[in-house]
Amino acid sequence: MLKRFTRNELAEYCILRSNETRLGQQLQLPDPDMPYADLLAAHKAAGGQIVLMGIAESIGPRANMGQSGAELGWQAFLQRFLNLQHNDSLLTQRILLLGQIDCDDLQQKAATLDNQNPQQLAQLRQLCTELDSRVKTQVAPVLAAGLYPVIIGGGHNNAFPLLHALAEVSGQPVNCANLDPHADFRPLEGRHSGNGFSYASKAGYLGHYTVLGLDQHKNSATSLAMLHQAQADYISYQQIAIKQQLSYQQALDQVIEQCCQGLADIAIELDTDSIQAMPASAINYSGLSVEQAGQFVFQLARLPRARYLHLAEAAPACHPAGLAAGLTQCGQVLAVLVLAFIEGKAQQPPEI
Repeated sequence: MLKRFTRNELAEYCILRSNETRLGQQLQLPDPDMPYADLLAAHKAAGGQIVLMGIAESIGPRANMGQSGAELGWQAFLQRFLNLQHNDSLLTQRILLLGQIDCDDLQQKAATLDNQNPQQLAQLRQLCTELDSRVKTQVAPVLAAGLYPVIIGGGHNNAFPLLHALAEVSGQPVNCANLDPHADFRPLEGRHSGNGFSYASKAGYLGHYTVLGLDQHKNSATSLAMLHQAQADYISYQQIAIKQQLSYQQALDQVIEQCCQGLADIAIELDTDSIQAMPASAINYSGLSVEQAGQFVFQLARLPRARYLHLAEAAPACHPAGLAAGLTQCGQVLAVLVLAFIEGKAQQPPEI
């Protein structure tokens, strides 16, 4: 259920130029014949640290009665990231470009379903449950190997299996910071992109949960009540950008302090619709900047207990100027955020 990245695929993405080396030409690629656990152990033993994984699906957003588009986020990232210049600023031997979680069959089934039809909506939510199992199964071994997975593409529904995987590997609920205008704490009505965290909380996978940039007018009273009942915290977009009750750095400091409670591992979640005018499943014209999103990722990545980064909901086709413009913008933003995580991990102090 994992399609490993190959040299032939790399050639499709990399645009070569004389006297220049692209980042993609220097990343580690998986041995196609090596057993999965052995492959990950070998990367760790060779000094590897980061594992890049993609999910090309929009099942979760459509099961949330939204639109498709998130299936192209991984492609947008690859087109941009692999063509960045390679120089001494990045230790590429630490990065394994692993591949894509195979969900093409589920995506094809979902494409035939109408999310405005109650019966077909239920089928979409069942497909999302099947996707949960695949994501959890493929990511858990990466975490168990002591590596840091960076999961790119798809809907925010995938937060649930990622939290499940980390909770299982670490043996305890996971503290989580989520940069998102939505808490994704909708009722347990069948799996979709709007209830990954409420399902994780109910299952006991989620420890302390903090949402940064939550928009008070984009979350239902029911969701906010459930969030409060779960003893989660949030710092709203209004507090930072409108009322200016605290600076962005002060808000980020609070998030970091809350994430560091106890001894739990930490998940870094980021819905790209938190970024102003980002082509996303739910495009947002009142969000934060790319620089602020990068700081969120970078500062949290420096925490030794921060175990993964998840970048969800980038939807290139939702760009007002069309797919080509969306691929360019999504690719650039996702590359910035992935590099922020890699740089943060390079600077993290040793675990005590």
